[in-house]
Amino acid sequence: MAAPLPDLSRDELRRRLEAVAPPVDLTDALVDALHAHYTELRRWNPGLSLIGPGTAAEVVERHYAESLEGVPLVPGSARTLVDVGSGAGFPGFVLAAALPRLEVTLVEPRERRWSFLMAACRRAALPCRCLDARVDSPLPPGLPDRIDVVTTRALKLPPEALAALGTRLSEGARLLVWAGDAEPDVPAGFTVEAVRPIRGSRRRRVIAFAGPAGPDRR
Repeated sequence: MAAPLPDLSRDELRRRLEAVAPPVDLTDALVDALHAHYTELRRWNPGLSLIGPGTAAEVVERHYAESLEGVPLVPGSARTLVDVGSGAGFPGFVLAAALPRLEVTLVEPRERRWSFLMAACRRAALPCRCLDARVDSPLPPGLPDRIDVVTTRALKLPPEALAALGTRLSEGARLLVWAGDAEPDVPAGFTVEAVRPIRGSRRRRVIAFAGPAGPDRR
């Protein structure tokens, strides 16, 4: 069931982010992109239930700020990021806005949510590639040939999806998973490199898994 989202001005969105976001530079361009996304989110949410009633009142804190927690875990050398099961654009859209140097691909198999992502990217003028597809073998067309970072939130990345992506992962690729207090399975060939607690939560955290060669530290 969808819930009405509060009508937030750009300045109010910035103020709420400043109160809870990790030490990320909240540039004007970043805040503009996130507010453009939020404007589309309010417009589409009644029909798609992108944000449920449980987190509607704290949408900035629970979705935008929590997505920004992944920024410090993206290696400086990374150039491509694939967000699997993007849904409402968390964390993929937010990371694309915060890290414009990245080539970001948002993958969402539900057509109406994919349409929302397309609309949000257009409104924010973000050059994300949005794929209406499921990650499986064979891989859908449109994914980058070399993938440095894979992200996923609110779903367990199926082993077959990661196995399918394995042919495209760069050496030392990083997998970022937004998780609760349950210990996620460590994907085959990956090791836990870092765990970043999410501010204001006792349970939620971002877990960084590194590929067999370890994270790229160039």
